[in-house]
Amino acid sequence: MLLYRCIAFISHQSYLCSMRKLSMDELNRKTVDEFKGSAKIPVIIVLDNIRSMHNVGSVFRTADAFLLQSIYLCGYTPQPPHRDIHKTALGATETVDWKYFKTAVEAIDLLKESGYAIAAVEQVEKSIPLSDFSSGQFEKLAVVFGNEVSGVGEDVLKICDAYIEIPQLGMKHSLNISVAAGIVLWELSRHFMNKFK
Repeated sequence: MLLYRCIAFISHQSYLCSMRKLSMDELNRKTVDEFKGSAKIPVIIVLDNIRSMHNVGSVFRTADAFLLQSIYLCGYTPQPPHRDIHKTALGATETVDWKYFKTAVEAIDLLKESGYAIAAVEQVEKSIPLSDFSSGQFEKLAVVFGNEVSGVGEDVLKICDAYIEIPQLGMKHSLNISVAAGIVLWELSRHFMNKFK
């Protein structure tokens, strides 16, 4: 038994030793022009009064990673260019299209006119657990993320078509907006990804 464990351990260690990080060339990263010319996953992010530039930068980086269509910055959400946004976006403000709106309601009205379904990420009575929400049912989807303290505004919630909640088990029942965006956008994007392979 000890000999078997030793062999298994050695095999595992040699397997780990054979792993290496991929080089930048092997990652096949797109250039800015290639990114802008690529077909995008039809998801637009709406940021409703986000106050942290680091959170905004992080969402830009996530939008770039999943090849999402655009970000709408609303209310007092900070806009590029800014050093603190760039610090977390790492250049994604140059690849991801974005627009500014005075209010999220104004942005959502425009999105609805363009055929987008609107889903707010918020804990409300009608919210659907993320695992049960299928973005595949929509051709085009806009996802609203709200303020770090107060969440998505009541005026915005009233005009949304769906509400997504990330199930949580701990005491806090809230996540940083950049973390929530990463979780939600990955889950929604993967429904579209097969079309891009």
